[in-house]
Amino acid sequence: MAFSSFSARRGGAWPHSLLPSTTASSKSKHTRKPRRRLLLRDFLFANFFTIGLSVSLFFFFLLLLRYGVPHPITAGFKYSRSPIRFSKPPRKPVARKPGQNDDVSGAAVDITTKELYDKIEFSDVDGGPWKQGWRVGYKGDEWDSEKLKVIVVPHSHNDPGWKLTVAEYYERQSRHILDTIVATLSKDTRRKFIWEEMSYLERWWKDSADDKRELFTNLVKNGQLEIVGGGWVMNDEANSHYYAIIEQITEGNLWLNETVGVIPKNSWAIDPFGYSSTMAYLLRRMGFENMLIQRTHYELKKELALHKNLEYIWRQSWDVDESTDIFVHMMPFYSYDVPHTCGPEPAICCQFDFARMRGFMYEFCPWGDNPVETNQENVQERALLLLDQYKKKSTLYRTNTLLIPLGDDFRYVSVEEAEAQFRNYQMLFDYINSNPSLNAEAHFGTLEDYFRTLREEAERINHTRPGEIGSGQVGGFPSLSGDFFTYADRQQDYWSGYYVSRPFFKAVDRVLEHTLRATDMMMAFLLGYCGRAQCEKLPIGFSYKLAAARRNLALFQHHDGVTGTAKDHVVLDYGTRMHTSLQDLQIFMSKAIEVLLGIRHDKYDINPSQFEPEQVRSKYDVQPVHRAIMAREGTRQTVVLFNPSEQIREEVVMVIVNRPDVTVLDLNWTCVPSQISPELQHDKSKIFTGRHRVYWQASVPALGLQTYHITNGFAGCEKAKPAKIRYFSKSSSFSCPTPYPCSKVEADVAEIQNRHQTLTFDVNHGLLQKISYKTGTQNVVGEEIAMYSSWGSGAYLFKPDGDALPIIAAGGQMVISEGPLVQEVYSYPSTQWEKSPISHSTRLYNGENTVQEFLIEKEYHVELLDQQFNDKELIVRYKTDIDNKRVFFSDLNGFQMSRRETYDKIPLQGNYYPMPSLAFMQGSNGQRFSVHSRQSLGVASLKNGWLEIMLDRRLVRDDGRGLGQGVMDNRAMNVVFHILVEANISSASNPVSNPLPLNPSLLSHRVGADLNYPLHAFVSKKPEDLSVQPPPRSFSPLAAPLPCDLHIVSLKVPQPLKFSQPPLEDSRFVLTLQRRSWDYSYCRKGRSNCTKFADETVNLLNMFRELTVSNARPTSLNLLHEDTDMLGYTEQFGDVAPEGQVLISPMEIQAYKMELQPHQ
Repeated sequence: MAFSSFSARRGGAWPHSLLPSTTASSKSKHTRKPRRRLLLRDFLFANFFTIGLSVSLFFFFLLLLRYGVPHPITAGFKYSRSPIRFSKPPRKPVARKPGQNDDVSGAAVDITTKELYDKIEFSDVDGGPWKQGWRVGYKGDEWDSEKLKVIVVPHSHNDPGWKLTVAEYYERQSRHILDTIVATLSKDTRRKFIWEEMSYLERWWKDSADDKRELFTNLVKNGQLEIVGGGWVMNDEANSHYYAIIEQITEGNLWLNETVGVIPKNSWAIDPFGYSSTMAYLLRRMGFENMLIQRTHYELKKELALHKNLEYIWRQSWDVDESTDIFVHMMPFYSYDVPHTCGPEPAICCQFDFARMRGFMYEFCPWGDNPVETNQENVQERALLLLDQYKKKSTLYRTNTLLIPLGDDFRYVSVEEAEAQFRNYQMLFDYINSNPSLNAEAHFGTLEDYFRTLREEAERINHTRPGEIGSGQVGGFPSLSGDFFTYADRQQDYWSGYYVSRPFFKAVDRVLEHTLRATDMMMAFLLGYCGRAQCEKLPIGFSYKLAAARRNLALFQHHDGVTGTAKDHVVLDYGTRMHTSLQDLQIFMSKAIEVLLGIRHDKYDINPSQFEPEQVRSKYDVQPVHRAIMAREGTRQTVVLFNPSEQIREEVVMVIVNRPDVTVLDLNWTCVPSQISPELQHDKSKIFTGRHRVYWQASVPALGLQTYHITNGFAGCEKAKPAKIRYFSKSSSFSCPTPYPCSKVEADVAEIQNRHQTLTFDVNHGLLQKISYKTGTQNVVGEEIAMYSSWGSGAYLFKPDGDALPIIAAGGQMVISEGPLVQEVYSYPSTQWEKSPISHSTRLYNGENTVQEFLIEKEYHVELLDQQFNDKELIVRYKTDIDNKRVFFSDLNGFQMSRRETYDKIPLQGNYYPMPSLAFMQGSNGQRFSVHSRQSLGVASLKNGWLEIMLDRRLVRDDGRGLGQGVMDNRAMNVVFHILVEANISSASNPVSNPLPLNPSLLSHRVGADLNYPLHAFVSKKPEDLSVQPPPRSFSPLAAPLPCDLHIVSLKVPQPLKFSQPPLEDSRFVLTLQRRSWDYSYCRKGRSNCTKFADETVNLLNMFRELTVSNARPTSLNLLHEDTDMLGYTEQFGDVAPEGQVLISPMEIQAYKMELQPHQ
């Protein structure tokens, strides 16, 4: 989606792998290159003649062995196609710069994005032709000793959905682009191209004849065509969860390696709207060496360009070992289109976009001067004009190796268009290259050509600044930590709106993620415990739909998918794909639980399951509803719960019943205490649905299944205890549902409580006021629901007209439900609208030894469905008494936290940040207020103690970024938060003075994990006679729960279709683990019954019950690399220890291939 000044955004088998793991017995460090040391070279030069010929020859042969035969500088530079690795003995970690806090561990770097924000004035000074920069010039002698090496990289940006669906784009443009690339590159070996999106390439491959496939493969192998990134899509980096990012890159990389036989090592991300450091980490652990990014705040680009820091080493904020370092090239200008890539003056660069000449479908240059055909008469003038731009651009970087992208959205559609670009540029190159006095060479190249040439120059010439920390990976460049949110492309246009646009589908995305993860686990267990061909039929028969689900999830991670920035019919396409996959996965899970519980003995039959999901979606765009259990007299219905967590799950659970007189039994036919409450709904005239919620405390083994029974007429147990109802309503027509005792609230405040906390509500407004604790302390919360009026906002931009105004008036209705397990306050508030756009519930749980008992559950039902909410953006704001000084922390992709600070020099919309799953504030006294979410939203702390989260937005207008519409397709939706208030038990770092991000507590991690990886419930379709007691059934595959800070990212069979195909792989399963880093200044055991932590080793071989684990070996996160040097883990060895022990460092994600077989 490119820009111009006047138009807005337009547009086989796995290789054996040896990934590092760490054990107590291995302490070898990752080998990486030290910063350049010049002493030896200076000594040799100074004493060259005295050392003599013999030493000279010796030195020459050493160089020859190390670098091969060198090319002369003046010769045309060529590109070696053999793999290149830059690895030298390790250097010692560099001490932190003076002024950095010593009470917390953090990376030593030259630049942090926080320091950039502190320094920059954000004054938006007009820079002339380069409006967001300055008038760039040069002396002319900069290239006398090292000529300018210009590498022009043709590309085409293909969105898998935006204005058209992925299928429409493919048919109209992308298939033709790939045809064009193959045809035009085959004519001339000097021509190069790069391609990124596997979603299009996979379909083109299926449609193409063998000869065309062979041509494509040959172009890749001879270096003319490079696959960059190679993910299924170019994913968003603000809203996407790290699980989904890993999945989408792995899906594309595996397909590519199997089909074309290549593994990408350079990432190309020109269009995501801001960049996350999580992405840099994941790419590094996948074996990528270099990254290219584009959309960062224009003021940050200017500041980095001023100091020639646009190329840097990206290091994670926690990394004291330099193990996460990856090289980054940041493009300097406004866009990735041709006018903004050849140099600082778009009016000139546009003249060299030869697809804008007459006869093509693209718009003319908006600056007036259009491109003309290059010929012998004008080539000198045109080449010098272009070279002037190249030289100006090169002054923004340290090296004399220059990258010039040549492309835009959906370019090179026809052979004629491609020939116009290649033909004209080759003539210009020939002129430049034939004139040595210009001190420049220009060639077409790939991204790999650029990075290899740059690294070769960095090997020869030291660009390190005095006092610069740099990196051991590549010498001569600064190190940087932080992320690049929130993005602004011009003036005060901040792209913080897309953090919230289409929140309904952001929520569906997460449901598909955790359902796919759970399905993968069940698939792995079915195949692992199987051991013979018959029982493989069910899982392998489902493999096609599993692959489709993986790809539908991957597709939605596209930077116009999960962002909510596509046209309505494209959103429908994404939503329908996800809905179809959700249904497919749930049908499979319903059958899989029968096999795992030993119910379905004919494990490969095609009969329907006797179970169905407890929640069902009737359409792609509606909220799921709970199936009601009939609970007729003398019958029982079975509920099966699957726990996708690594620890035993003690949790209060709920199902819906049609009749209140029920009893809950466990698998042993033992009575389970339960509670019955009325089901509520968002309807002022009918708050009670007539159905009932039955609650009980369940205990489900880690990664296992547990069975319960809902019965009616079981004589040996007490029936579910009805909740007591209290209500507040100005209406006289309140009708108390049966069989609940009801009373009216007469006071101005109301309370609910459990054994840890008491919540106080303002009855007139139905809002939470404060939290009181059994210790006698309390916190003001001051819940507020408000709306921004936003005439300038759109799908991408948030541009409010002033502050948000509260929408809740006195009156409304409140229902308080109090029982032994759950206490709930439901509020249907009074607003200026006849039908309120929001209602909400607040719940406290009373489960014994549960995580739930420490949290507050908030559920907001949002309906911005009518025109009366046009150009409104709905928020909830918690106005607490926590002294956070407007500093808060929000997560990046559910993987790590980032420190956020509200700046007065930035407008309100620029102080909004992505909140994929968590935000928290911490006061100077260590008190912490955390809000966990199960979907991505936007968050800010605009005043001291305030934390506000945007829930939904309805916008009439297009915001000028090319979509051509507003966001009006809102859906009714529920947003669920888990709020946690904690006090530290030891000295805590001051978040205001500490520039580093803080970690969640252990309890906070557990709260977030339980919210985002919920129990999966299945209900028997038919009631059965109560007189027949079924055998006790459960499934518990783990030998013991894992340590509390160790998370299973995934357990799966990545290629189930190949599971039984010869030759059989020796490691067909993959286990990916993440060790969470947590704040020790809060309760160590996290109030969550933790007894074991991952600072002890984990034994992979003994992890599962009745399963033999063999051939366990580590691999990269994309499952493709065996070279441990390229992955960067600090402590490593070539294989899992013989006894199966592995030790994972905090924050690390590590993947292991293994074989699972049932005990013989």
